[in-house]
Amino acid sequence: MAGKKYAAALAQVDRSRTYDYKEAVALAKKTNTAKFDASVEVSFNLNVDPRQADQNIRGAMVLPNGTGRTQKVLVIAEGEKAEEAKNAGADFVGADDMLEQIKGGWLDFDIIVATPNMMGKLGRFGKQLGPKGLMPNPKTGTVTMNIAQAVEEIKKGKIEYRVDKDGNVNVMIGKVSFSDDALAQNFKALYDQLAKIRPSSVKGTFMKSVTVSTTMGPGVHVTVE
Repeated sequence: MAGKKYAAALAQVDRSRTYDYKEAVALAKKTNTAKFDASVEVSFNLNVDPRQADQNIRGAMVLPNGTGRTQKVLVIAEGEKAEEAKNAGADFVGADDMLEQIKGGWLDFDIIVATPNMMGKLGRFGKQLGPKGLMPNPKTGTVTMNIAQAVEEIKKGKIEYRVDKDGNVNVMIGKVSFSDDALAQNFKALYDQLAKIRPSSVKGTFMKSVTVSTTMGPGVHVTVE
């Protein structure tokens, strides 16, 4: 049954053409085959070599309409900064006590924010946190003294983007339950952000392809401006 549903959805997408981004998000929603509130994702294939430092694209931004996903935030901080984190709505706050829990295998959170002075201790957990993408990084604003702002932005729907070894950037921009306009606004904000940070060393086309899809739906190719 699932195969028939997918085939029917695929038949609605013209694979020989690209779509305007507003058309693309609407079509991705229409061809969603999942019974749950599926995620809407964008995949950018970029003409970059991530081995070159200036082409290893990574960053974070707050989408205009959030992502529809609530992230559990762990803050590693002490004293005033720990209080700041609690007041800002962090789910878990602590220092050595939290690190002990991580050491024991606890990973019931989606993102870590840490003050710079805690990174020495946190760095010991690189093998545990790194492969899962949980290690805080100054480039994404998760190593900071401005703890309240970092937590509030994450709770509002801040997303991180990072190019993989093949030049792909995959980002969730919302849910199928979002309006077409809300998804289109999120798409455009992300697209514009990536276009803005194009490395000067890239020659020729920067975005080779852009595709919008839902968790269990076909990909819809977007026209690159």
